[in-house]
Amino acid sequence: MTKITESAIEDFAIKLFEQLGYHYVYAPDISPDGNNPERSRYDEVILKDRLWSAVQRINPSVPRHALQEALKDVERIHSPELLANNEAFHRLLTEGVNVNYQKDGQERGDLVWLIDFAKPENNEFVVANQFTVIENNQNKRPDLVLLVNGLPLVVIELKNPADENATIKSAYRQIDTYKHKIPSLFTTNAILVISDGLEAKAASLSAGFNRFMAWKSVDGKTEASHLVSQLETLINGMLNKATLLDLIRHFVVFEKSKKEDPQTGIISISTVKKLAAYHQYYAVNAAIASTLRAAGFESSRAFSEPPAGYGLPDVRQQPKGDQKAGVVWHTQGSGKSLSMVFYTGKIVLALDNLTVLVITDRNDLDDQLFDTFAATTQLLRQEPKQADDRQQLKELLKVGSGGVVFSTIQKFRPDEGNVYEALSSRRNIVVVVDEAHRTQ
Repeated sequence: MTKITESAIEDFAIKLFEQLGYHYVYAPDISPDGNNPERSRYDEVILKDRLWSAVQRINPSVPRHALQEALKDVERIHSPELLANNEAFHRLLTEGVNVNYQKDGQERGDLVWLIDFAKPENNEFVVANQFTVIENNQNKRPDLVLLVNGLPLVVIELKNPADENATIKSAYRQIDTYKHKIPSLFTTNAILVISDGLEAKAASLSAGFNRFMAWKSVDGKTEASHLVSQLETLINGMLNKATLLDLIRHFVVFEKSKKEDPQTGIISISTVKKLAAYHQYYAVNAAIASTLRAAGFESSRAFSEPPAGYGLPDVRQQPKGDQKAGVVWHTQGSGKSLSMVFYTGKIVLALDNLTVLVITDRNDLDDQLFDTFAATTQLLRQEPKQADDRQQLKELLKVGSGGVVFSTIQKFRPDEGNVYEALSSRRNIVVVVDEAHRTQ
């Protein structure tokens, strides 16, 4: 019987990534004193030449000096707070880096993209093992690092299931040590993965151990067989090129919350980074596909062809343009509010000039849901608004385009009688109903 070792698990994972189209790099070869150095120092974690090649390829119309300025903005991210650095980078990654340059004698503003989200194959995907980082005299070597265009976006820590002391929890503790000892590796981090070869779980940078979750489906339609290791399912289902980029751009939030010290009255703001679980990811993308069909679109400006790995249902059998997107059923505690945030953030990009109207049937639900949306404005790219009364609801819906509006169903009732006047004749409004009972 062959004994399972940590290196065997590492080799197994690397082969899976190669099958997904990743290029394998043995990290010691590209280290500062390696055979083909791509890093000038051990505390330099971005492969700068690869990033430079990528931004030139992705942004062909932007002048060279503007691209260089954009990369300097990435390098300037340097605060004492790791999560603040990570949030600043995530904003540049998902919204583009603002640059200005002269063209035809006029000042012009533009965006430089570090990743081509629309065309996953226009990016360079690398899996590297034994990626040594030395920072503040601390020498650490994570097992696997996934780099997209030279940016280390995923860190994977593996343990040997044959070693009773090397559990998946010890992999988590190892990652936690890395965050404190070599924080520069995590400024660009999107996803953390821990595995003992059998179990495998993923989470965001700020997640505690209990927030690490398995990815249980490769296609979003069927749950993976128990005969297949969780690591294989996670790599194929979550870390394939299309899904990884989709997760990074549309399924990450930095949720803000305020807390007042009762003694001093000082208000502090805390941030938690959250990543969609597999059921939220597949449900939201199915809802997006159905909404586009219901609105009369085969596809959209932002998502011309849903790439492989989305796990989207075949919605062509339903009538196109019927204005009925469907129902998403949730169990309690499955993250319904965040699923609604992810859906809203993605649909406003998919359909131009869209207004999203979120309806609840109780004031306390309206407040709770509004607070969740208000705490995640970076993903929504706008501040949500809460209608205080029927008149304000009408005013908010009168705008020609844009906006995320909250209202209770009761605000639709007429002041007298039972004749309901039209609030808007626009077709670019998507209505999202929380707890959709027949009464609504």
